[in-house]
Amino acid sequence: MSEFAEDEVELQSLVKQFLRSISDKISSAPSPECAEEILLHLEETDKNFHNYEFVKYLRQYVENALGSVVEEETNNLTREDGQHAIGSGHDTLIHAVTQRTRYSAEYQQMIHTLKNTMITVVESLKNKSEEDQLRKEETHQEKQHRQSNIQFTDNCSDSGSSFKQLQILAEKLDSSKPKEVRWEALKVLCRAPTSDVLSCESWSSLRLNLCVALSEPDPDLSDNALRFFAKSLSSSPLNVTREIYTSLAKSVESSFLSHKLSFPSGSATIDVNRPEISRLLKQIRLMNDFQKEVTNFWIRHPEKYMEEVIENTFSLLSFHHEHGSPGTERVLEPVHLLALLDVKATWFKKWMHGYYSRAVILRLLERKYKSVVSGLLNNKDLSLSVYSGKELEYCCFVHSLCVLGKLIIYTNGKKLFPIKIRKYKDPVTLTDLLINVVKCILIHLLSVGSDVLSPSTLVMEVLWMLCEQTECATECLYQTPVIEKLLTPVILKSPAATLSLIADILARIANTDRGLALFLFEKNLVAAHSERTFAAHIIVQFTQRLLDKELPSLCESDMPHSLCGAFILVCRQMYNTCEGLQVLRPYGLHKALAAAWKKTSSLSERVQTPVPGAGAGSSTQELQNMLIWEETLLDSLLNFGATPKGLLLLQQTGAINECVSYMFSRFTKKLQVIIRLFIKALLIILVAAISNKCLVQQISPCSVSGFIRALVLELWSVLECSSDDIRVVRPKPTPIDPTDRSCIKSFLYLVNLLSSSQSVWQLLGRQSLANKSEYTLREMPTSIPDLIDRLIAVNSDVKIHSLFRYEESHTFGLRLLNVLCCNLDSFLLLESQYNICSMLLQSQMRNNTFEINQTIIIDSLSVERNHVLVRVSVVGGPSERRLPPRDLQEVKHPYPWPWFSCYPVPRCYTLDPPDILHTSPGRRNIDELTNNILVLFAFLSSWKDPKNDGSWVEACRTLYCKVMASKPNVLTGKGKLLALWVSVSPTSMAESGIPPVYWCTAHYVEMLLKAEVPLVHSAFKMSGFTPSQMCLHWLTQCFWNYLDWTEICHYICTCVVMGPDYQVYMCVAIFKHLQPDILQHTQSQELQIFLKEEPIQGFSFTNHLEFMGDLEHKYRDIVLADMKMI
Repeated sequence: MSEFAEDEVELQSLVKQFLRSISDKISSAPSPECAEEILLHLEETDKNFHNYEFVKYLRQYVENALGSVVEEETNNLTREDGQHAIGSGHDTLIHAVTQRTRYSAEYQQMIHTLKNTMITVVESLKNKSEEDQLRKEETHQEKQHRQSNIQFTDNCSDSGSSFKQLQILAEKLDSSKPKEVRWEALKVLCRAPTSDVLSCESWSSLRLNLCVALSEPDPDLSDNALRFFAKSLSSSPLNVTREIYTSLAKSVESSFLSHKLSFPSGSATIDVNRPEISRLLKQIRLMNDFQKEVTNFWIRHPEKYMEEVIENTFSLLSFHHEHGSPGTERVLEPVHLLALLDVKATWFKKWMHGYYSRAVILRLLERKYKSVVSGLLNNKDLSLSVYSGKELEYCCFVHSLCVLGKLIIYTNGKKLFPIKIRKYKDPVTLTDLLINVVKCILIHLLSVGSDVLSPSTLVMEVLWMLCEQTECATECLYQTPVIEKLLTPVILKSPAATLSLIADILARIANTDRGLALFLFEKNLVAAHSERTFAAHIIVQFTQRLLDKELPSLCESDMPHSLCGAFILVCRQMYNTCEGLQVLRPYGLHKALAAAWKKTSSLSERVQTPVPGAGAGSSTQELQNMLIWEETLLDSLLNFGATPKGLLLLQQTGAINECVSYMFSRFTKKLQVIIRLFIKALLIILVAAISNKCLVQQISPCSVSGFIRALVLELWSVLECSSDDIRVVRPKPTPIDPTDRSCIKSFLYLVNLLSSSQSVWQLLGRQSLANKSEYTLREMPTSIPDLIDRLIAVNSDVKIHSLFRYEESHTFGLRLLNVLCCNLDSFLLLESQYNICSMLLQSQMRNNTFEINQTIIIDSLSVERNHVLVRVSVVGGPSERRLPPRDLQEVKHPYPWPWFSCYPVPRCYTLDPPDILHTSPGRRNIDELTNNILVLFAFLSSWKDPKNDGSWVEACRTLYCKVMASKPNVLTGKGKLLALWVSVSPTSMAESGIPPVYWCTAHYVEMLLKAEVPLVHSAFKMSGFTPSQMCLHWLTQCFWNYLDWTEICHYICTCVVMGPDYQVYMCVAIFKHLQPDILQHTQSQELQIFLKEEPIQGFSFTNHLEFMGDLEHKYRDIVLADMKMI
C-alpha cells in the first residue's frame, strides 16, 4: 500500500474529478441519507460508471492487492474438486473464492489501508475546500474595498506602494500640520482598507496621531478620527480591535484628566451639547457598543485579548481626581457618561453571564481594580427629595446598583467586601451595602422617568435576584441587621406602597428554610418597644391589626385589601409548615381570618345587584373587590390544611365547607398545571383526613362527590379510553409494567384518597356494587364503588367484555385492592360488604384445572390474585409471614410458590416467629389466634344488616369483651395485645371529629422529621404524600403486618413506661431507618406503594432507642405538653 500512499496527490485529483462528474446526481438528493443511497447503487444507475478514472484506479489497486490471493484460492479449490469450473459449478467456485478471499489477511490489510488513506484524502479535500471558500470571501471583500476606495488605490498606484502612502498619511496627521491637511488625510484614511492600515510599519505613529485627533476640539477632526475607530472595531478580528479599543480608552481617560470637567450638584441642569462633553459621549458610546458585542466572539480568541479589553475598561472606570471640585460643583467622571448611555449596565450583565469572562473580571477587580467597586459605592446615597434636576446622578446610581447587584450574586464578587471607599472612615461590608439598598425602599421618592427606573423597582429587582440564589441570600439577606431594616417600615407603620414592597420580600424570604428559621427562632432580631423579639411575632401582630382594621391610616388607603393580603401571604409561608404553625398558633390568626371572611361574606351579600341602565359602575366594582378579597381569605384559610394540626384549626373556624367548595371550583376551572396539582393534592389530604359524621356534615357533598367523579373519569379516560388520534399517529406501546406509567399519577391519587380507613368508610360504607347484567362500552364509572365494580370485582363475563383492555385494567384494580387491604380496617370493610376473598378464590379456582388435566393456568392476573389472597389471609411482620412475589422467574418452574385457591392457607406462607417467652407453646397460640381471627371475619361477613346503624368496630369490641369476660385465658401473647389494640384503637375522636393521633402525633412527626431527617421530609414533599398519612396508617393498626411481634411489644411497653410521646419518636426513628429506601422509591414514584405494601425490614427497637432518647431530650417539653391537653 506504499504505492497508494505515495500516489495520494493523484488520488485526490481523481476523487475530485469523480465527485464533479456525479455532482448533479448528489445535489438532487433531498438528504444525506438519500445521497449515500445514490452512491451505493451508482453502478446500477450510471452507464459510465466503469469509465471513471477513479473507478479504474480502484479496480487496478484491488487487482494488485488481491490478484495473487484469488489465483491461489482458485487453484486450491479446483485441485480439491478435481474438475473444471463450468456451468453451475462455476458460480459455486466464484462464491467460494470470494468467501475465502474476504476472510484472508491480505483482504483485511487492504480494507484497513484503503479506509485510512481515503479518510486522509477526504479530510485534505475538505480543508482545501474551506480554504478556497475563505480565499474567495477575502477576495470578494478586497474587491469591495477596492471599488469603494477608488481614490485611495489611485493614489497608491501613483506612489507605487500603499504602505508608502500610509506613511505619508501618518506624517500629514501630525498635530503640527495645518487643520485642512489633517482633515484631508483623515478622509483618505477612512476610505483605506483597515487591514492595510493596521499592518503597515507606520501604524504606531498613525495611532498616536489618531488619538490626538480624537481629543481635538474641532469636530471635523475628532469625528473623522472616531469614524476610523468605529470602522476598525466593526470589521477587524479581536487581536486587532483590542488594540483599537485600548487606544480609544486611553484617549478618553487622557481627555478626562486634562479637561477636569465638572457639573453642578444642585438642581441646575447640565448641557450635554457642550463640545467637550458631546465629544466624550460619542467616544464612550462607541466603547459601550463594542462592550455589548464583544462577548459574542471573544471566547474564540486567547484569554489575554479578552483580559486586555476588560482591564482597559476597568482602568477607565477607576479614574477619579484626587481633589474634587470645590463648592457646589462635582467632578464629571467616565462612569457618569457611561451611565447615561447604558443606564441598567447591560454591558456588565453580558460580561458576567459566562464563566469564561466572569472569572477574569472578578480576578482583576480583586487584585487591581477595587477602586471601581468603591467608586460605584459612592453613588449609593439617595437622601434627596426630588430628582428633576439630577438625572446624571440618578443615572449613575442606577448603573452602579445594577453592576453591584450582578456582582454580589457570585462568591468571588462577595469576596471583594469589605472595601474601603472615599469619604468613609470605615470599610463598607456586604451587610452595609444591603442596608443602604433597603433604605432606598424606605424613602418616599418621586419616580425619575418611567416606573421601570424608579428606585423601588430597581431595588426590588436586585433583592429578587438575591432571593433566587440560596447561598447568596444566606450571606447577604439572612443577616440580623438586614432583616431589622426590612421590618422597620412594619414597626413604624410606613405608607402602604412601601409596606407592600416589604411584604413581597418578606414572603420570598419566608419561603426558604433558612429564612423561615430566621423569622421563627432568631429572638435577638428586632427591637420593638426596647425589647428583642422574633420577626414572626412582629409580622403576625401587624397582620392581625390590619385584619381588625386597627390602623386607620393604612386601612383608609387606596389598597387596604392588597396590603393585608400581602402580609397574610407572609404569614401563610410560616403557618403552612409544622414549626411555623407551632409559633403562630397562640395568636389565633385562623380565628382572625375566619372573622374577616364572615364579615366580608355578609357585606358582599348586602351589595345591591346592579341594574342595567342604572349606572351601577361603582357598585359592580365594589362587589368585584369584595369577591376577590373573600377568595383571598378563603385561600388563606385553606392553607391551614397543609399540616395536621392546621386542619384541626381550620375545622374549628367553621369555614371548612366553603374552603372545600372554593378549592373544587378552582379545580373545575382547570387552572395552571402547578396550581391544579396543588389543589388536587391538598384536597386529597383533606378528604383523607375526614374521620366521622361530625366533620363530614360540615363538608358539601357536591364538592367531594364532584371531585371524586372528576378523578375517576380522568383515570378511566387514561386506562380505557385512549385517544384515537394518538393511536393513528403513534400507536400506544404495549405496557411492560403491571401498572402502565400513563396511569401511575391517577393510581397514586387514588392511593392518597383512600389512605385512611375513615375515608374508605365515607366513600364505600353501606354502598353496594352495581353488578349489572349488561354494561355498555361507553358506560363510565363515576364513583369509587363503580370503580371497584368495574376493575376489582370482575366476576362475570359481562364485566370482562365491557373492558377494552381487560388484563391491564383488572391488574390495575387488583393492585389498588392490594394497597387498600394493607390497611386492616379497610380490608375488614371490603370483606364485610363485598366478600372480596370469596370473589378472588372463585377466580383462582377457574385457573386451577389440576384435577382435570394436571395443570394450573398462570398469568399476570392469577399471580396478582395469589399475592392479594396471601396478604389478607396471613398476618405478621417481616419474619413472621412470607408474601409470594408478583413476577415470574426465568427457570424451569417460573412460579414455584404454592397456589392459594381454597382454605387453609398453604403453610409455607406462615413463618415460625421467634419465641417471646420460653414457656410459650408457640405454634398452638398462633393457631388459636388465627382461628379467632377467622371467627371474627365470619362475624363481620354475617353482619350486613343495612338497618343496623351501629359501628362495626363497636360490635367487634362488644363481641371481644364478651369472650374475654367468659374465657379470660382463651388468648395469650398476641391475643392479649390484639385485645389491647381493639380496645384502644385510635378511633376515638376529639370534639372536632378528627382523631388526636392525626392532629397531634402525626403533626409532631412531620415537625421532627423536617428537623432531624430533612432528606426524608423533602422526599415526601416531592411525592405528594405526607408522613402524617403513613403515621395514621401505622398507628391505627399498631404496626401490625409491618413489624415483628417482638418489636410491637417493645413499642407498646415503651409508650406505657416512658410516655406516650415515644409514639412520635418511634415513627421518626422508623422513617430514619427507611431513609435509603424512601429516597430510592421517591425517584421511581412508588413511595406511597412501597410504604403501604412492604414491611419494615431490619428495624430493631433497641438499636434506635438512643436516637429516640435524644429526641425526648430535645422535644418532650413541647410534644408531651400538647398530648396531655387532649
